Amino acid sequence: MTSETIVAIAVPLEPELVDSIRAVDPSVTVLYDPELLPPERFPADHSGDPGFRRTPEQENRYWSMLNRAQVLYGFPNEDPAGLARIARENPRLQWVHAMAAGAGGAVKASGLDQATLGKFHVTTSAGVHALPLAEFAALGILNGFKRSAELAQDQAAKVWPELRTPTRLVSGSTLVVTGLGEIGLETASIARALGMKVTGTKRTVEPIEGIEQVTDNDGLAGLLASADAVVNTLPGTPYTEKLFNREAFGAMKPGTVFVNVGRGTVVDEDALLEALDNGQVSYACLDVFAVEPLPQDSRLWDHPKVMVSPHTSALSSAENRLIAERFCSNLRTFLAGGDLPHLVDTLHFY
Repeated sequence: MTSETIVAIAVPLEPELVDSIRAVDPSVTVLYDPELLPPERFPADHSGDPGFRRTPEQENRYWSMLNRAQVLYGFPNEDPAGLARIARENPRLQWVHAMAAGAGGAVKASGLDQATLGKFHVTTSAGVHALPLAEFAALGILNGFKRSAELAQDQAAKVWPELRTPTRLVSGSTLVVTGLGEIGLETASIARALGMKVTGTKRTVEPIEGIEQVTDNDGLAGLLASADAVVNTLPGTPYTEKLFNREAFGAMKPGTVFVNVGRGTVVDEDALLEALDNGQVSYACLDVFAVEPLPQDSRLWDHPKVMVSPHTSALSSAENRLIAERFCSNLRTFLAGGDLPHLVDTLHFY
C-alpha cells in the first residue's frame, strides 16, 4: 500500500458525500470533477442524464483522472465497457466499487478474462438495497393476499360486487425465500413481523435463526409444496437461470403469490404466465424481467394478476448516502489491508 491512496469518483455524486469520502483518512486523495459527470435526473441516478456529452477535451480529462487512481467509486460511465477500458489502461487499479448490488452481470458483460479480473477487486453495494427491496416484497405479498389487483379493477369499472369476497390472512401463512442473503433475510424479518413462517434456500445449507428450514436449490420443490407465497432474491447466474420453470411452478400450491426482486433470468416467464392462467400462481409482483425494458409485446404488461415494476424497487432517496457510507467503511478496511466484503465472484459472476 502506498502512502497516498487516490480515489476517483467515476459517477454522479453529491459534493457533501464526496467530502465524506475525503474525511475517511488523511492519506486519501479524492479526484472529483462534477463538470465531467452527467447530472442526475433523480436521486441515485448513477448513469446520469443520457443526453450528457463530454467534449473531446473533457473526455481526455475524465479518463486521465480515472487512470491516476488505485480505487474507483463506480464503473466508468456506469458501463461494462467502461470497466473493460479502465482495466486495460490503468495498471494502478486495485479496487472498483460498483453502485449495484448485483454487479456480477456487468462484470461478466465487460468481457474481461480471468487474468485481468484477478488484478483488481470489484465490490458491490449489496445490502444497501436490502430494506427497500424487502419492503417491496412485502408489498407484493400483501397485494396478493388482499386482492389489490381485483379491487383496482372494480374501482376503475365502478363495480360494487353483490357478493363480498374474503381476503387471505398473511399471519400464519408460509413464505419461501429463495436466496437467504442480506435481501432475503431482510424480507424474512418483515415477513416474520407480519406473522409468517419462513423457509428458504441458500447455497451453503446451515441453520439460520428465525428460518424454519433451509435447503439448497435441490430441495426447493419440497419447500414450494407448502408455500403460500414465494419471494425470489437470487442473482442471475448460469446456476439460477430459469430456476422457476414449469416444474417449479407446478410444485406450488394453487393460489401461491409470487414476487421477484432478484433477477429476471431466474424465471421462465412463459412458465409463469401458464401458472398465472391456470391459477397455480394467484398473483405475481415483478420488479425484474428476463429482458429489460420489458418488451411491449410481453403479456405480462396486461395480465390482470401481474404488477409490473420497472426495476425501481431498490431505489430510495437515501441510496446515494447509504452507498457512500458503505464505500467509506470498505475504504477503511482497504486502507488497513483487510478483506473487502461483498466481492464479485468472477467465476460465477454474482
